[in-house]
Amino acid sequence: MDKITFMAATSSSEAGADLWLDAVQAAMERFQINTPARQAAFLAQVAYESGRFPLLPVSENFNYSVEGLEATFRSLTPEQCASLGRQPGETHVPPEREQQIANLVYGGRYGNSPAATDDGWNYRGSGLIQLTFKENFARAGEAIGVDLVGDPDLVRNDAATAALVSAWYWQSHGCNELADANNFSAITAQINPAHAGETGREEAFQLASNALNAMPGTEQSGVAVA
Repeated sequence: MDKITFMAATSSSEAGADLWLDAVQAAMERFQINTPARQAAFLAQVAYESGRFPLLPVSENFNYSVEGLEATFRSLTPEQCASLGRQPGETHVPPEREQQIANLVYGGRYGNSPAATDDGWNYRGSGLIQLTFKENFARAGEAIGVDLVGDPDLVRNDAATAALVSAWYWQSHGCNELADANNFSAITAQINPAHAGETGREEAFQLASNALNAMPGTEQSGVAVA
């Protein structure tokens, strides 16, 4: 896949393609994302999740209004939302409050220790697939041979690591087989069980399928994109 094709498939900028193309191709090869159907579905999902292959770092954004916090994180109390969301005159939630939000909403879950430990912030949504929670960082690190629990910033700041993590997650959740079966909705469920952004994901899939000449519903096993 050349840079022009990658940009057409993902709507990434030229700078984004320069940063991500080699890393993504290596990750797809390692985790058998090796047919047009698989690659189109994979590129669509990670492009949507990451915001179209941006420059580094790639990290979850907690710049929420008070109303946005209330709608997104039901575990927060109204009082917490009122104090942590954007205040009058603010254009962005300050970094220290973003960190507080992450620790509150992700602390004490899926391997994360309570909020005071900073696990929620350290293992916030990161990389192309928005990997979240210490347990998932541990599993991903074991799979790719990197200590991501000890150095979670690698998922946010290193393109090769971020690409490998996303491809590992994809393969380990059966998404290659779902792509073979042309079941893009089921892939979305594996990545976001609430199907958030489903229309945008479908549009990204159509774009990637057109760019890669992937034809959903047609047998393509063993056909690789050069």
